Amino acid sequence: MLPVDPIVLLAFLPAGLALNLTPGADMMFCVGQGLRRGPGPAWAASGGIALGAFIHGLVAGLGLGALVAAHPGLFDVIRWVGVAYLLWLAVTSLRAKAPDAVDTRGARHAFRDGLLVNLTNPKVILFTLAFVPQFVDIARGQVLAQFLTFALMLSIGGFIINGLAGAFAAGVGKRMATSDSVSRWLGRASAGIFAALALRLALTERA
Repeated sequence: MLPVDPIVLLAFLPAGLALNLTPGADMMFCVGQGLRRGPGPAWAASGGIALGAFIHGLVAGLGLGALVAAHPGLFDVIRWVGVAYLLWLAVTSLRAKAPDAVDTRGARHAFRDGLLVNLTNPKVILFTLAFVPQFVDIARGQVLAQFLTFALMLSIGGFIINGLAGAFAAGVGKRMATSDSVSRWLGRASAGIFAALALRLALTERA
């Protein structure tokens, strides 16, 4: 038997898709990766973000996410780690050279960066705790399995949509990167995106 009622799952899918389509930090991060590194790293970053979203679902299902919601200090520690990491990525983008045509190392780093940026965004934890339980049926049992099912749906949808956004940005960046000056501009644009995400996270409140 499926852990989730099929009718509830059908109701969840459009709601999750609408959330995935809403431009946010994850999508902007993939756009920044696409502009600077190309389509492969953009998809890799989206994969890291998708894994992070699934881990958030696992944490929420295990009840650990409630600790973050209940302890402002823990929330702030995670938040400032995320801010510092995003600022480090911004500095790295400013210093980076033009990307190679094939950059497998960049893809590995992009996956890691996407995962860490997602995991260090405490608002994702609180969002998971606020949104997913609306669709969880306690009476049906298998609460953790239900959380993981919904988290998987959100992860798959986010992977596709964020990856497409990053790949589109990569196409724009490739057409523009015809000179060293334009390449430097793309690096600055990526750095600006990461710095803006850091500022957004720094100003985040627990509301």
